[in-house]
Amino acid sequence: MNPVQLAFRVLRVDSRTRTSTILTALGVAVATGLVLLLISLPYATQARAERSIWQERSPSHGETTTMLRSVSDDFTGGTEITRLDLASTVDASTIALPKGMPKFPAPGEVLVSPSLFERMHALPADRLADRFQGKVVGTLSEDALKYPDQLVAVVGHTPEDMPYDADETSGFTPANDAEADPFLGILAGVGVVVLLVPSLVLVASSSRLTAARRERRLAALRLAGATPGQVTGIVAAETGVAAVAGALLGLAVKPLLAALCTNVPWDGGTWLYSDFAMPVGVTVALVVAMPVLVLLAAVLGLRRVVRNPVGAVSGHSPKPLKAWRLLALPITAGVFFVAVSSEHASAGFVLLALFLLVASAIVVGPWVTFAVGRFFVGGWRKPSGLLAGRRLLDDPRGAYRASAGVVLAVFVGSMALTLMPSFESTAGGGGTYRDSVLSVTSTPERAGATVDRIDAQLAKTGQHTQATEVGQVMLSSVNGSKVSALVVDCAKAERLLRISVSCKDKPAVYGEFDLDGYTVSDGYGSSAGVPLPAGTPTGTLTPNDSDASVEAIIDPGALPAGVQSESVDIAVPTDGADPEVVRTALAAGGDSIYSRDEYLVSQQTELADLRRVTIIGVVAAAVLAGCSAAIATAGSVMDRRRTFGALMAAGTPVRVLSKALRAEAALPALAATIGAGAIGMGAGLGLFSMVERGKDVSAVLTPWLLAPVVLGLGVAVLAASVCTPALKRVQAEPLADE
Repeated sequence: MNPVQLAFRVLRVDSRTRTSTILTALGVAVATGLVLLLISLPYATQARAERSIWQERSPSHGETTTMLRSVSDDFTGGTEITRLDLASTVDASTIALPKGMPKFPAPGEVLVSPSLFERMHALPADRLADRFQGKVVGTLSEDALKYPDQLVAVVGHTPEDMPYDADETSGFTPANDAEADPFLGILAGVGVVVLLVPSLVLVASSSRLTAARRERRLAALRLAGATPGQVTGIVAAETGVAAVAGALLGLAVKPLLAALCTNVPWDGGTWLYSDFAMPVGVTVALVVAMPVLVLLAAVLGLRRVVRNPVGAVSGHSPKPLKAWRLLALPITAGVFFVAVSSEHASAGFVLLALFLLVASAIVVGPWVTFAVGRFFVGGWRKPSGLLAGRRLLDDPRGAYRASAGVVLAVFVGSMALTLMPSFESTAGGGGTYRDSVLSVTSTPERAGATVDRIDAQLAKTGQHTQATEVGQVMLSSVNGSKVSALVVDCAKAERLLRISVSCKDKPAVYGEFDLDGYTVSDGYGSSAGVPLPAGTPTGTLTPNDSDASVEAIIDPGALPAGVQSESVDIAVPTDGADPEVVRTALAAGGDSIYSRDEYLVSQQTELADLRRVTIIGVVAAAVLAGCSAAIATAGSVMDRRRTFGALMAAGTPVRVLSKALRAEAALPALAATIGAGAIGMGAGLGLFSMVERGKDVSAVLTPWLLAPVVLGLGVAVLAASVCTPALKRVQAEPLADE
């Protein structure tokens, strides 16, 4: 009988082996599906980038100019609009179009995405449609959009009517210049570690449900004359059935996982299902690699049976663990903090250091479990505590195995709950203008005409507000210090800027400190400074909050002759007006509109993406950890059926044994989760210091840091509750069966 036939015969006659095989296959399926999904994320962002790169401002790809292009951002109802203003300088039919764009818009024509088209018809024209100053002649297909609901407008112009910041270009940026999102690629790498390790722990726990029985069976075969190769073949066949079936099931489940992920927003929108497609070669390699790894682990686990079959049958005393294992933690922690403190460390090195820090738990955890067992054996007198302590002493590696996934989940949760509040505390800034002010940037030559156009549009729509020019110049002192100053009438400054100021009776200069003796130059300070007119008064201004970034203002009447701003903002307060109508008036010229609200919305979008990914990862890790802990506890009962059967036959109550098994799970989990929580917090602090290096910000620690430890311990204890049904099953079966 060949090994495969023998493996199937064992599966037919042994229900415990069938259960172990089914759970192992499910564990391999989960691991395979998660790996396929996570590895597909960089490909998904690459597909997104290839579809939408034509929307970005980028260098010309040829020597001949074929069109003028301006790219700007706008918002409607808090949702971003990507706007492209185009003008052809050659025959438009000769310009290669990106996939999904039906035609090159002629002057006065507009192409929009389907979602923007629907929104334009759902809102009054002066709130949205009038921003594009043209007739909609077509829609963009999904092949031209970053994500399905993206709002995009392509507006056609003559070259003379283009926005001031238009670029000369030889054509649209080709798709092969697109690059995957590096940040999501890093998160995918972290996700592989965070979710793959608990999945493999689940596989290992499932395969050990019948570990003791399998060892006895294989040892008997070795003693009966089976060669090492035959024994290895039998195990490879038994494990291969589960591993191959699990890998194929994981491959079949991956499309379902991808379909679920299409509903998870990232960078402003969701995904197309086709984004998660991967090259066939990569998919095949990953599907083949998972069973190979499982088979390799199973074969390496046969060393004791192959070398010493008598010892496998009769049992053995494990070697005591040495305290040198504790060195793994400070060594890996040192490598990690060297990585995060180095200014030139690569992301790969930081991820490797983080992986080593996580992996150190495999080395340190069993010793901690051994130390907990020694404490209970030496100082505890209740039967359940003594039984649990003896188990922890006799097999610390096996006892820790049930807690390994929980420890990783606690580490990840603590690290995330250190990073997220810290990142949230850095949100803000962008405080030149008040929250209610919208602004666009123009040139001094165009500013006057732009103000007139905006004021006329506002008056036409009945909005009681007006546009104001805000220039920028540089004030320089004799000692070389420079202060950026905004050129704006003091009477309007408080309504527009995040400052408080007491205006003088005549044109003056105002700053946070005395500006007497300063000279004035253009906005970049590149021209020679010109002294302020004689007798120009100075005053002080007070920022309204810590986000304000206004250092000084100067009345236009105090500006020396010959000094001109390099750029001009045109600002409109929306107090008492409809912000969407004001935005329409500003956007009609194709300029990017700035408002602090949208600046903060962008930050919150990024934070929401991180928060969402973190929650998904931690919840998945916790579920996998709980399953592996439950299976490991059940496997522990199955491995010791003889011992538990003898104890029950001797009169030991099931409740005492159940309590001992719960203590086996809870005691090492308590020590390990506390340690994992502290190390996760330290890792979070290290990563935050690396990301925010050079900034005057500090990490934020909240009481929520205790949550992963408490939940981790709860998951371990809850998972250990499966021991009671397992013990009752042992009690119901005759002891002679073993």
